[in-house]
Amino acid sequence: MTLPILYSFRRCPYAMRARMALILASKKCELREILLKDKPDQMLQVSSKGTVPVLQFPDKVLDESLDIISWAMESPVPNVHNFTAQEELSSQELIQLFDSKFKHHLDRYKYSSRYEVDPLEHQEECKVILENLEAHINPNPWIFGKQISLLDISILPFIRQCKIANSDWFFAQNFTKVIALLNYFEKSDLFTQAMQKFELWDPLKNNGNIFP
Repeated sequence: MTLPILYSFRRCPYAMRARMALILASKKCELREILLKDKPDQMLQVSSKGTVPVLQFPDKVLDESLDIISWAMESPVPNVHNFTAQEELSSQELIQLFDSKFKHHLDRYKYSSRYEVDPLEHQEECKVILENLEAHINPNPWIFGKQISLLDISILPFIRQCKIANSDWFFAQNFTKVIALLNYFEKSDLFTQAMQKFELWDPLKNNGNIFP
């Protein structure tokens, strides 16, 4: 059986959530760890976007992380929360918010010199979104209770990036439930497995790794 090929970059939040979905669903692939500043031709030939993750099958290519998550989770997965209709609707709205507005401000907060903007303005916008999330969740320990959900894995990698940008500022904020949720996530076995370090893929060595 030919395994699908996953082009990934360990620290990328999009690739991170795709890897977590594959772990939760026990979907095996050949993981090829790359550098975004030195993208292999083999990846660019199947996805000209030049972004990760890319999941390559013999007959198709998925190059959006949410599409990879949907493929991995197309059937119910044990120990993953099954949404009610209302939970699914609210989760999709939050994922869209984090993928668009939050990511927009996060990039300008982290890379203000690149965008030539005031980082504090975008830090404040991130704070507003996290405070709004704080008001609508009551993690125990995950957003919907004892079982992790697609919402958790979809937005927590971006919240983690916000923390990394300035951890002193992040931990001084009043969104304590969001902070507790992130802390639980970063201590989880899922996070540890998803963040495993791999040697960079070299097409001459053909040194891809079976994952998970």
